[in-house]
Amino acid sequence: MSDLTLPVVHLVADSIAEGWEKAVLACWEQGARVSTQYDPPDAPPSRDVSLYLAVREAFGEPRLHRAFPGGIVELEVYRREVVEGIHDHWIDPAAGKWEYTYHERLAAYKVPGIEKPIDQLGYMVEALAAAPHTRRAQAITWQPWMDAGIHDPACLQRIWCRIFGDELVMHIHIRSNDAFKAAFMNMYAFTDLQRALAEQVSARLGRPIRPGQYAHIADSFHIYGQDFGEFEGFLAKLQGPAMTAAIVMMRMSLFFTWASSCARTPLSSSLVSMFRMPPVTQTTAFFGLRPVAKALAALWGIRYNFGTGIPASAASSSTTA
Repeated sequence: MSDLTLPVVHLVADSIAEGWEKAVLACWEQGARVSTQYDPPDAPPSRDVSLYLAVREAFGEPRLHRAFPGGIVELEVYRREVVEGIHDHWIDPAAGKWEYTYHERLAAYKVPGIEKPIDQLGYMVEALAAAPHTRRAQAITWQPWMDAGIHDPACLQRIWCRIFGDELVMHIHIRSNDAFKAAFMNMYAFTDLQRALAEQVSARLGRPIRPGQYAHIADSFHIYGQDFGEFEGFLAKLQGPAMTAAIVMMRMSLFFTWASSCARTPLSSSLVSMFRMPPVTQTTAFFGLRPVAKALAALWGIRYNFGTGIPASAASSSTTA
């Protein structure tokens, strides 16, 4: 246990999967015990640290952790929410709907008295294209005239980027981060935003710019007491056999599926099976079940096939592979 009131954890990892696991374990082992505004009456105090996690390669493999709490579909929806703004239209506080999204704050930041929203992401791209070494390419989310009084103010506070050679480095500053239930999805989405920014800057400069080093900086990186039971199950999974996945090229007809190729690999974000299937009214068809409605046309989809076993490469981590 640290002798600091709020322990400070500094970690370096090769991928976000490795980094998230190291960070959440450090929070569990070193975290200060402190109550929160969201604790049920019988919940133990949360465990809390201040975190600086540096990931060498934002898109280093594995990008997916085998035991992150959540589903693949939820992860993809959240990525698109942050990067593409697919839920910006849900923002309507007066009607009791969402008060903000990260994408809305970053791409359409509204200021009282200024008619046109500010595209901070667009500014970052322009700034980096004009001077790749600039230290001014940043965007914020906090709106003190609004966030000081709402129930669920923005956790992400600021993003900062700078280019070193052909590498776009990104820092994420977050005031409060649920280490177990939210942090991995945050890291996954934020690094994809890093990719999107790198691609736009690359197009402006006329030379390749790749997403490189990523830093996840959290003032409060915590595990809620009410989640301790579920977290102990997570710890048990880390001690189990490593998971592998089959990358299977699938084709789907109205009632049949078949594999056209198959390979065993360690689990990573590349464990995505692309398959062709007809659009149907049953969304469960997306997960590889036979469609039950009339096919209208063909489209591409994604299928993840997970299983337990020994990874093909002995060098793969059993906890992040």
